[in-house]
Amino acid sequence: MSSGLQRRRVAGGSVTPTNTEFSESDSNNITRSGYNEDGKRIAYDPEDINNTKAEQKQPKLTLMEEILLLGIKDKQGYLSFWNDNISYALRGAILMELAFRGKIAMVNDINRRRFPLSERYVEVIDDKITGEALLDETIKIMKMSEPLSVATWIDYLSGETWNLTKISYQLKQVRERLAKGLVDKGILRTEKRNFFLFDMATHPVADTATKDEIKRRVITFLTARTIVLPNTPLFPDDVPLRYLRSVAVVAGAYAANVLENVLTNLSYDARDQAFGRADELISDYSEWPFIARTGGGLGGAGANLTTEISDELAKNADKELQLEIIPAVLSVYAKLDSIL
Repeated sequence: MSSGLQRRRVAGGSVTPTNTEFSESDSNNITRSGYNEDGKRIAYDPEDINNTKAEQKQPKLTLMEEILLLGIKDKQGYLSFWNDNISYALRGAILMELAFRGKIAMVNDINRRRFPLSERYVEVIDDKITGEALLDETIKIMKMSEPLSVATWIDYLSGETWNLTKISYQLKQVRERLAKGLVDKGILRTEKRNFFLFDMATHPVADTATKDEIKRRVITFLTARTIVLPNTPLFPDDVPLRYLRSVAVVAGAYAANVLENVLTNLSYDARDQAFGRADELISDYSEWPFIARTGGGLGGAGANLTTEISDELAKNADKELQLEIIPAVLSVYAKLDSIL
C-alpha cells in the first residue's frame, strides 16, 4: 500500500514529513539517501526505487566510490592536489555504472558500427531511480537531452565544453558528494582540517578493511596468474559481471591516477609490471568485441580472465548494447592524457 511519501530534501539530517498521516513506521522505511548538486541530503522512499532482483544484486559500493576511495589518503582524508585526471575519470565511471545497472545503452542502430565506440550514441532505457544521487541526477540529465555520444557525455558531465547551452549538464561537486556518500555508508568519517588560511572538511578512512579489500582485488587483477574473486559482503558472488566490473575499477583507477596508491607495497619491478598490465587491460577491453588474449597478459597475469569474462558475456548476451558502453569509456580513458 502506498504511503503517499515522495522524495524530499532533508535539512540537518532529519526528514520533514509532508503527509499528515506520517508515522514512525513510515520513518523507518526511509533507508536510502544521497546528496544533490547543492550538497543537500535527499531521502528516498524505498517504494520509489526499482527493487527488481537485478537492482538488489548491486555491490555495496559503486565504481565511482571505489575509485575515489583508492585515491583518498587514509589518515589525511583528501586526494592529491595535483590530480587533474580524477574528475574526468569519475564521469566515465558514472556511465559504466549506469550501463552495468541496465539504465543506459547504445542506441540500437546497425549503422553505429561505422563509428568508433566513443562516438556512438547513448540513450536511457530505464529511468527508475537507483537511490544513488549522482546516478539518478545523470539519468535525469540524459533523459531530457537528445542522444549524444559516450565521449560527448563525459565531456558535458565534466564541464569540458564551450557549448553554453550544455553547461548545465555538468555534474558539480562529484568528489565531495561521493565522499559524503561513503561517510553515510560508514567507510569514511568527516573531520575539519586547517590548511594555512582556511579550514576544509576532510574524509579520513574509517573502515580500512573495506579499502584493503578493494586494493587486494586490484592487485590480484594486475599480478596474479589466476584471478579468483572471493565472495564477500562488499562484493558478493551474485553480483552480475563481477570480472568485467573489476576490470572497470582497475581501468578507472589507472585513468584517475590513483593506482600508485594501491601498489606502494610492491617492489619497483613488480610495480612497473603492474602498471604495464593496467595499460594492457585498457587496451584489451577498449575494443568490442574484446580482444581474446590466451595465456594471460604481461608476465602471465590473469591467465583465466579471458575465459571468465567470456562466460559472463555469454550469460548476458541480451545486454550487448549496454555492455558496449564499457569499452567505449575505456577507449576514452586510453586517450585521457591527450584530452586533458
